[in-house]
Amino acid sequence: MILDSEQRPWGAWHVIDVADGYKIKRIHVLPGCRLSLQTHEHRSEHWVVIQGAATCTVDDTVSVVRAGESIDVPLGAQHRLANDGAVELVIVEVQLGAYTGEDDIRRLDDDYGRCRG
Repeated sequence: MILDSEQRPWGAWHVIDVADGYKIKRIHVLPGCRLSLQTHEHRSEHWVVIQGAATCTVDDTVSVVRAGESIDVPLGAQHRLANDGAVELVIVEVQLGAYTGEDDIRRLDDDYGRCRG
């Protein structure tokens, strides 16, 4: 069951579970697109790739994570998710923290002009 959903310029996300201390999303990233380089003050994230290959930036490390693999994004780390492939990227994102609201995003760089300090 999808609890919330939003279209973004790079694809879409769907909340599939939420409770105190966590939120779980399914994220779809279109080929050739990427999310903003961002940080979070109140949550860490764990990304599991379901389909495609994710180019993941976490602080100064860039890794390619394929279907069946995962990567952790520690609290406060600069991070970005990109789809450099030809097929849609699908990941499951587990957010862990005291607050998982959408306004806990500090964008440092964004292809769509959405940066805010």
